[in-house]
Amino acid sequence: MHILLVEDEPAIADIVVHALRADGFETSHCLTGRDALALARGQSFDLAVLDVGLPDIGGFALCRELRRGRDLPVIFLTAHNAEAERILGLEIGGDDYVTKPFSPRELVARVRVVLRRAHHEAPAAAGGFVHDAEGKRITYRHQFLDLTRYEYGLLAALLQRPGAVLSRAQLMDRVWGNALDSGDRTVDTHIKTLRAKLREVAPELDPIRTHRGLGYSLDMGDGKAARE
Repeated sequence: MHILLVEDEPAIADIVVHALRADGFETSHCLTGRDALALARGQSFDLAVLDVGLPDIGGFALCRELRRGRDLPVIFLTAHNAEAERILGLEIGGDDYVTKPFSPRELVARVRVVLRRAHHEAPAAAGGFVHDAEGKRITYRHQFLDLTRYEYGLLAALLQRPGAVLSRAQLMDRVWGNALDSGDRTVDTHIKTLRAKLREVAPELDPIRTHRGLGYSLDMGDGKAARE
């Protein structure tokens, strides 16, 4: 497992890197968000540990950029213990939140828990789906799906948390980021075209569930949900 650590305090970073490597994790450390984005363009990671208070790109904004087009569990590190900040970190998709000062052993334990949960929730093959995250390809019931960039992003986001309801705002943030051409109905429009492609493979099934006023989820069971 390869962990990306983005922490601008060298002393803290050294301790965390040592603890992660001692527990068997390959670890890459960056001091800034820009360095992390450059590194992520050429390498893949299984989890990111991000300091919220980075000097160039805030940890929340960095999380959005790192997750664009890929499934990546994230643990936030922060010197603040404000409830509003913790909630914001979790709402934008953070998997866990650790407040400084912290025990390196506790952080490693949290890394293991998040990885275990992510692996359990989004296995390579589940519910008829097989997700090749490296190749950015998804097959459904043994058929390759010819997806647009945004259709792929939506389905990948839903596959990352099967059964969980993701709001339109969360899906917009994960898939479109700050795209200027996005609007309120963008998610609904792409969900409709994505559903049509899934029906071409299995007309009797509809694995994408609509939760009125809340958002969408992916049903990994029989997929016999009411369509909209």
